[in-house]
Amino acid sequence: MIVSTTENLPGLRVKKTLGHVFGVTVRSRAIGGNLMASLKSITGGEVRSYTKLLEDTRRQAVDRMCESATAMGATAIVMMRFDSSEIGQTMSEVVAYGTAVITEPEA
Repeated sequence: MIVSTTENLPGLRVKKTLGHVFGVTVRSRAIGGNLMASLKSITGGEVRSYTKLLEDTRRQAVDRMCESATAMGATAIVMMRFDSSEIGQTMSEVVAYGTAVITEPEA
């Protein structure tokens, strides 16, 4: 599955637009991880456990978006974007979304 943040794909043309597609996931850190992150915020610097959590969360959202696009018969997703928000103080929601399309090589 080709996933692009752009509208056009070099060497390909959009044969058919199938519609919007998205993947969503919500993640939370365990209480121990939140305590360690709070301590890290006192001294400053990167909170690596949160960085890894958000990287994994984004990856899962993209994977779910691709599964949805594949089920629609898409060969690519264009104009892909992320959106995120907090639910309460301990959970993060990440949504990956874009437009599912069928592509073909340019003539």
